[in-house]
Amino acid sequence: MPELPEVEIIRQSLDKKIKQKSIKKVIIRNKNLRFPIPKNFSSYLKNKKITKVDRFSKYLILNFKNGDFCLIHLGMSGTIHIIDNKKDLKFTNASFYHSPGLPKKHNHIELIFNSLKVVYNDPRRFGFFELVENDKNLKNRFKNLGPEPFNLNFNLNYVVNYFKGKHKNIKAFLLDQKFVSGIGNIYASEILFISKIYPFKKASLLSRDDCKKIIYNSKKILSRAIKKGGSSIRDFKDTLGSSGNYQKEFKVYQQQGLRCKTRGCRDTIKKKIVSNRSTFFCNSCQN
Repeated sequence: MPELPEVEIIRQSLDKKIKQKSIKKVIIRNKNLRFPIPKNFSSYLKNKKITKVDRFSKYLILNFKNGDFCLIHLGMSGTIHIIDNKKDLKFTNASFYHSPGLPKKHNHIELIFNSLKVVYNDPRRFGFFELVENDKNLKNRFKNLGPEPFNLNFNLNYVVNYFKGKHKNIKAFLLDQKFVSGIGNIYASEILFISKIYPFKKASLLSRDDCKKIIYNSKKILSRAIKKGGSSIRDFKDTLGSSGNYQKEFKVYQQQGLRCKTRGCRDTIKKKIVSNRSTFFCNSCQN
């Protein structure tokens, strides 16, 4: 699943291509995504002008001139493809998951503009589109989600108080979108390694210094990942033919069996599966 950095890269690509453009037509090839496409979806979006493309957590947000919004969530396998009618692009994928070119199957939604179209592809159909009518409803839509790591509300006071009396482990909390929004399995493992915190340690047992490290390293790692174009889990490229390069900097994710990269450490990276999620860590450095 794309995490905050990868969705931010998609946001940047979309904002560059469709900002200040109007949707001329909507084609629905399959309405049965995670949630069924609304019945009025095509007519509702037709002739809507997109003023900008925002993001919150792992959600893409199309902002319309009339004050309405369309949320896009990519789920586990969703990708956005940008097809330029004036250019024969080899790479259409705005993200770094699955095919770099437009697949022949599972193209469920198409937003048609004058000179290009945006295609939503999703083999597993866990993603969804959602219409939101105004700012108040948009804020209400995200009220149960925690702050993003970059938000000022993700601070020491918030984290320390949130963890009081909590018995769930810290890795689980970093994946809990009600605690902090946008972090997924890849970056949770990397954040905890850099912070030298054992992933299965109870959150209530973390010191204030531990919490400071988590806050600082969450911002640091996610910022670095965005700067590097996200993480290409496979050798795929975006619409410019570029690949995400942050995977070259992984310290623990998918590094099981390899020697720990901490200077002086002779241990190897371990992998443990809990609740069907893989966690990567170093027993010596994280304790």
